[in-house]
Amino acid sequence: MTIRTLLIAAGLTLFALPAAAQTACKPAVADSELVKPGTLVMSTNPTLPPMQFVDSTGTLKGMRITLGNEIAKRLCLTPEYVRIEFSAMIPGLQAGRWDLINTGIFWTEERAKMMPMINYESQAISISVTKGNPLKIAKPEDLSGRPVGVELGGFEERKLRELDKMVVAKGLKPIEIKTFDNFATAYQALRAGQTEASVAIDPTAAEYSKRGDFDRALHGLFPTPVALAMKSKALSEAVVGVLNDMQKDGSYKKLMDEYGLLPNDGAFKVNGPGM
Repeated sequence: MTIRTLLIAAGLTLFALPAAAQTACKPAVADSELVKPGTLVMSTNPTLPPMQFVDSTGTLKGMRITLGNEIAKRLCLTPEYVRIEFSAMIPGLQAGRWDLINTGIFWTEERAKMMPMINYESQAISISVTKGNPLKIAKPEDLSGRPVGVELGGFEERKLRELDKMVVAKGLKPIEIKTFDNFATAYQALRAGQTEASVAIDPTAAEYSKRGDFDRALHGLFPTPVALAMKSKALSEAVVGVLNDMQKDGSYKKLMDEYGLLPNDGAFKVNGPGM
């Protein structure tokens, strides 16, 4: 049974981008290191505009999609995307369902012990509220006793729980943490009044604010490296080579600047098991 068949059987949505003719391009990664010969299969959760999202025509777009496509192109591989919730990404990588997690996964020591990771930007989180900030949320303590939505299983949930412990340690009521399958659902809950705040990465919260849907009460919290994650050491080393080339030719910084992101200054390297 092929990986495509397995994904369809599991009810996952597969996004495949058409590949340019690569007759004169030799893949930089052996087929034995890949889920699918000649293909870079990447998992993504396209609910984080403008970083990764699906537009009105059903096309997968965003900074991370652009980056993933460029990496695949420079490796002479065909880019292919699997749309899946974040909570299933690491287990799926370990099970060999995709080659690379391309969803802006936050780097942690625990994750780096499980898989090779390449830090490529720094990211922080925001607290979004309804327009006008009627509850006057101005500091983390103002979330005390309030229902706050967040995506299940990610860095954002972990940091929200840290905020909750801080609030409780000050003798205040705990934050009522509500977890959702993805950020889009969490924001829908905020819009519907099921929560009073929602946590997301800064660019996504800024995008919702720009659209006029919500306001950002807090931002820039817990700045942390964001990474690509892979199972194959050989693939991770090849991707590092691509990123370093992109940094040298200026295309990496151009992409980061386009989205207002903080780029890496030094050379890229693999952070992972035994490294």
